[in-house]
Amino acid sequence: MRAVTSLVAVSLTSISFLLAACTLHQPAPAAPALPLRATKPEKPSFSEVGAASWYGKAHQGRQTADGERFDRHEMTAAHRSLPFGTIVRVENETTGQMVKVRINDRGPYVGDRIIDLSAAAGKKLGIRQDGVATVRLEVFPSDQTPGPPAGETARRSGTAED
Repeated sequence: MRAVTSLVAVSLTSISFLLAACTLHQPAPAAPALPLRATKPEKPSFSEVGAASWYGKAHQGRQTADGERFDRHEMTAAHRSLPFGTIVRVENETTGQMVKVRINDRGPYVGDRIIDLSAAAGKKLGIRQDGVATVRLEVFPSDQTPGPPAGETARRSGTAED
């Protein structure tokens, strides 16, 4: 009987120590949070609002002002003064849809239009049906990356039918 009593006492003592150890253990304090640096939104280096149109099949394969062949399936555009190779964000002011295009041609030479988009860009902006839409053009320094020389653009996936 004495052995059973000792065994019960040892067991109860062991359980008490285990429970005490569990309740005394506290997780390590979390590392202090680093202050978040507020980053300023990037400002465009160029901005313009006006009418955009698109061009496609009739110009397919013709030489653009920068020397490459026009491909209506590429995300390219014509602008009167932006340097060739400039990446421009074009936003449809009505729908909010936005695309990025690369300037590879001069124009447009019709009315008050500020940019002529390839058929693919016009389709993605949702202006193919109407033909013309009010857009906002913005050029951001972070979008400007060295690309392939004029006339050596890589074929993009997807097509735009005229």
